[in-house]
Amino acid sequence: MPVIEDPLALPGRRGTIYPAEHAAGFEGRVKRAMTEKLGLTQFGVNITTLEPGARSALRHSHTQEDEFIYVLSGELTLITNEGERKLRASMAAGFPREDDNGHHLVNNGTAPASYIEIGTRSSDDDVDYPDVDMKGVKRGGRYSFVRRNGDPYA
Repeated sequence: MPVIEDPLALPGRRGTIYPAEHAAGFEGRVKRAMTEKLGLTQFGVNITTLEPGARSALRHSHTQEDEFIYVLSGELTLITNEGERKLRASMAAGFPREDDNGHHLVNNGTAPASYIEIGTRSSDDDVDYPDVDMKGVKRGGRYSFVRRNGDPYA
């Protein structure tokens, strides 16, 4: 049975796969992937730490993937179409697929904040980013990003 004794000791991945013009602000996001180490295939699991000033993603919504977060430590600001809400340790939030309520987390505090994120691992998905001229297209498990009119990023 796969066990990870100290998930926070796993190597962390910084940054984002977004096109360069949308990649700023993610240097302080550290994702520690647990999915493969645990042999999981149906959903993804990460422990993510946002350093002060960092954000989880651009505000977005998925057509095929559910998302769930559980705050482990610190304080985060959840930003959705409805506005802002503070999330503290032991609070959880869910983002159902096909709900066009764009969301992301921002650490507006002075200390790092960590959370568990769990999401569907669909091979195909479409992602809307309501605040920028971008759409995410996932086919066969691979993401690409295009402008709203369908033009690829250079």
